[in-house]
Amino acid sequence: MPARFNAAAWLVDRHAEEGRLECTAICADAELSYGHVLANVNRTGNALRELGVRAGDRVLLALLDGPEFIYAFLGAIKIGAVPVPTNTLYTPRDHAYVWGDCDPRVAIVSESLLPAVSDARTSKTRLVVAGQGDISFADWIGAASAELTPQDTASEAVAFWLYTSGTTGLPVAAVHRQRDILVCCEGFGRHVLEITETDRCYSVAKLFFAYGLGNSLYYPFSVGASTCLFPGRPEPRRVFEIIARDRPTLLFAVPTAFASMLRTAESDGIRDLAAVRRCLSAGEALPPGIYERWRARFGVELLDGLGSTEMCNTFIANRAGEARPGSSGRLVPGYDARILDDQGHDAPDGTVGDLVVRGASACACYWNDLERTERAFLGDWLKTGDRYSRDRDGYFWYAGRADDMMKAGGMWVSPIEVEAALLDHDAVLEAGVVGAPNADQLVKPVAFVVLVPGRVATPALEEELREFVRQRLAPYKHPRRIVFTNELPKTATGKIQRFRLRERAGTL
Repeated sequence: MPARFNAAAWLVDRHAEEGRLECTAICADAELSYGHVLANVNRTGNALRELGVRAGDRVLLALLDGPEFIYAFLGAIKIGAVPVPTNTLYTPRDHAYVWGDCDPRVAIVSESLLPAVSDARTSKTRLVVAGQGDISFADWIGAASAELTPQDTASEAVAFWLYTSGTTGLPVAAVHRQRDILVCCEGFGRHVLEITETDRCYSVAKLFFAYGLGNSLYYPFSVGASTCLFPGRPEPRRVFEIIARDRPTLLFAVPTAFASMLRTAESDGIRDLAAVRRCLSAGEALPPGIYERWRARFGVELLDGLGSTEMCNTFIANRAGEARPGSSGRLVPGYDARILDDQGHDAPDGTVGDLVVRGASACACYWNDLERTERAFLGDWLKTGDRYSRDRDGYFWYAGRADDMMKAGGMWVSPIEVEAALLDHDAVLEAGVVGAPNADQLVKPVAFVVLVPGRVATPALEEELREFVRQRLAPYKHPRRIVFTNELPKTATGKIQRFRLRERAGTL
């Protein structure tokens, strides 16, 4: 690891030195070269300085996926400032909380998101609008110089913040360093993606959170590849249109999105992924049935992996040709993991315990939350909050979140296992399982089920689903009650918010 390192200079300026300025960097409404991106990153950095932004100042980004996000994110890092991407689905209340927490000097906001941020803006924060506004982004950077010397930053210096997706409450900002991007690219990018400059990346997961940021920005830019950006909702038919038009070679999404795409492909007769050579899944556990159906239909493996905002991206992953359906895969080079029992000792292979991980891309801390930082870290080890087992071959198997596991009849039940069984039924579109007390205050599994279009919720179907699970799992694991619902509460990353399901189950 170099002592002095500026991540933006490594991701963009280096391509000028290596002769890639004419190569395509971004596929959006038009194809934009690395030379074009370099000039606009520099203009953005200079324009930020003209608004008084200095090293260490926060620059909040409330931006849809597009070139402006990349210019702003890298332009801020290049001058030593700290970009803070925010969830484009935030409510006004969410924005008010995050803006108050990070205290940005400048906020760069997509025009369509202005209503959501109107109550969050403070007199201190200068507002730049990607679209029409008091300060238009295009006019703002258009008047700035295209030449910019990178800030001389240490590899340990703060580079950017990423807010957690909030599966258990209010988000907090994971503080990431300049080096973290390099570590992710050298580990996951090189050894799992095996990405080269000829690749084109398309991520259904958006840029504003850790998974999408790696997929759409620092993995392709690390080797001079291309990224395909789409600002709209990634509805399945639109995703297939993008695949056919832009011909990405690497496709990234969460399991929920892959399941939706698979249903659309099956109903519309789609069997072609054009140029896609590798499909990557993360954000939640990938059910084995989705893996098998996807591979059978498209002839391309779905490689599941595990990452987190705190670790910057994926640290456990399946490899091409070596995937095991239902497993999160093996350790990515550069990372180490342990499974701990209830006493904090290393659990033997095959035993479910608490997963802890360490690696050089781990965040330095949670901003403004020492107590949560101390709870999350055991020295260099991050407590992921996930329950896992590891087999003798080094593959990791997800058993649910630590606060999701339940005991039924004195025995542990993993909601992931019950959900996977329900998803094998042809009537089930999505499923979320939590523990809830029965009349005797004993915790039993309750399943919230979204049916496929055309299927109708009936008492007979509820009993059919319970029996379906009984035939596949131990009797104590079947859901004692099934609640049919139109949708499951999820985070922006597609993870089921089981704490909200528990709240609903407690009122049944």
